[in-house]
Amino acid sequence: MSILRTKSVEDVLARGEAGGGLRRRLGPLSLMGFGIGIVIGTGIFTLTGVEARDHAGPAVTVSFLLAGVASLLAALCYAELASSVPTAGSAYTYAYATMGEIFAWIIGWDLVLEFALGAAVVARGWSGYLASLFDLPSSLFGEDSVVNVGAILITLALGAVATVGIQQSSRVTNVLVVVKVGICVFVVVAGLFFLDAANLTPFVPPSQPTDASEPGLTQPLSQLLFGIEPSAFGITGVLTAAAVVFFAYTGFEAVANLGEETRKPSRDLPLGLFGTLGVSAVLYVAVSFVVVGMVDYRQIDPGAPIASAFESVGAGWASHLVSIAAVAGLTSVILVDIVAIGRIGFAMSRDRLLPPSVGRIHPRWGTPYRTTIAVTAGVALLAGFVPLSSLANLVSIGTLFAFVTVSIAVPVLRRTRPRLRRPFRVPFSPVVPVLSALACLYLMTNLSVETWLRFLAWLALGMVVYLAYGHRQASLRDVSSPS
Repeated sequence: MSILRTKSVEDVLARGEAGGGLRRRLGPLSLMGFGIGIVIGTGIFTLTGVEARDHAGPAVTVSFLLAGVASLLAALCYAELASSVPTAGSAYTYAYATMGEIFAWIIGWDLVLEFALGAAVVARGWSGYLASLFDLPSSLFGEDSVVNVGAILITLALGAVATVGIQQSSRVTNVLVVVKVGICVFVVVAGLFFLDAANLTPFVPPSQPTDASEPGLTQPLSQLLFGIEPSAFGITGVLTAAAVVFFAYTGFEAVANLGEETRKPSRDLPLGLFGTLGVSAVLYVAVSFVVVGMVDYRQIDPGAPIASAFESVGAGWASHLVSIAAVAGLTSVILVDIVAIGRIGFAMSRDRLLPPSVGRIHPRWGTPYRTTIAVTAGVALLAGFVPLSSLANLVSIGTLFAFVTVSIAVPVLRRTRPRLRRPFRVPFSPVVPVLSALACLYLMTNLSVETWLRFLAWLALGMVVYLAYGHRQASLRDVSSPS
């Protein structure tokens, strides 16, 4: 079937090396900057308090650790494919080379949703933090505004940076990463002086039943399918919190999207991926431990857990530093989201699943400027006019869907292309890729039925676009699948 035709790895690599491609300017530190820039964001400033209070208690630190292990499984799969097939598009390109065109389109369409919606959601959060920090008018900043001017302005500004060049984006991201990582380290060191051992006992609070979640579309899919009774705390609560805080790690796949702009991808991409996860996991675990040690988990403010923790011990001055770190953290997330989606659009247009003119590279800046400008405009409109709180889970389900695909692609490509050069190899394959896929599927079942229906509707819209344009225009229409 033509919709299952695949793209040879040789063709993928040749296109990346051919003239008109993206320029290789990034090393491992720049890749880690992009990765940490997108991973260390809202998770460390909000999820810590929410999950400690509602599900895990002080053991939220264990939840972050378990979520980091699950992310590591997916990162191992990304590292093998990214180092073997270093090109723009990451999961989209891997699916094209292993499962076929239709799956590649679905993944590409899914990634567009993930990064565009993620950037819009974070832009609105950035606007709210800025308003809180400088006491700006709520009519122009934050969720109460009719038109969120702050979200629009930050999106346009960072879109301009992403359009001008990857090096400029890297420099801005690295500065922001240094600021927020430095303040996170300060939070840990300063917070240690205010620890109260009583707040850490019991470390894993006894399990207790909770009120059943609202029936219908808002309940988790697993609860609907298997009749699981919701509970808080205990081991179940720790695992539930792990499923939620896992989403704090999502975004590291943006590093794989920069494979075509990496100077030595066989070495630098694995370093960038694992360095991102290593630094992020240490910061998440350390900050969460300090927060639950400073404040009784039942008294944590879920909206601003770190800032309120310092205020509760008489160190309110530190909350201003936390707010600055939050603004810097969210700024880098938006920038990396825009950069990543520009590369996905470039890869899809190069394969003619999208119009080729969309992915044209600027002769001076060396970026897919048309895609980046279009993405910036779309994200600015979403961020400025659409309250996105009810849609935020779509970012998570889109990410997990991509993780499942990448995990499956590793053993498939090993079987179909056993002699392909693999600078990095997933250990214990296919066991590790299978575990990665199953872990991600489990986490997907913890999302609401409503989220699943919206996700399926987005994929259905994508299928209409594919059948109407992409399938007929794809560059592989007259090319047979490689043996």
